[in-house]
Amino acid sequence: MKTIFLFLFLFLSSTPSITEIRKLYTTATDSEINAKEFAAKLNEVGKEDSKTMVAYKGASLAIISKLEKKISDKSKKFKEGSSLIAYAVANEPNSIEIRMIRLSVQENVPKIVNYRGNKKEDKKFLLDHFKEQSGALKTYIGDFITQSKSFTATEKLLVK
Repeated sequence: MKTIFLFLFLFLSSTPSITEIRKLYTTATDSEINAKEFAAKLNEVGKEDSKTMVAYKGASLAIISKLEKKISDKSKKFKEGSSLIAYAVANEPNSIEIRMIRLSVQENVPKIVNYRGNKKEDKKFLLDHFKEQSGALKTYIGDFITQSKSFTATEKLLVK
């Protein structure tokens, strides 16, 4: 009996796979249900975890902030999320995936939020390091670039 409880505890509290998180991230803004599911999967992620997962958690908080009713709650949740993304970038500045996460958040927040200061830097980083990537990450980053508002049609052709 104890073994069953231990297994369930480990299974239910384990950090989701990066593949699962990437899939959820691509649809997190499609609906409130998707946003909440994405955030719930990252609820237990802390600063001691993978910095990529920390960045995704930050993105989830930024997405969830849109669902808050009070402006003060929206602001608090967004600041918490952007701070986690900044922490992840500061700890792993050469991670293309973390840079993609920050860029995707920055290009989708309203101008009034004033969180757009790294768009050019991150865009350049993605373009400069895209060809070094391989496998699923390269496909994932390429898919982001081809749908992103930050890249020109010519730049999008470079990742195909």
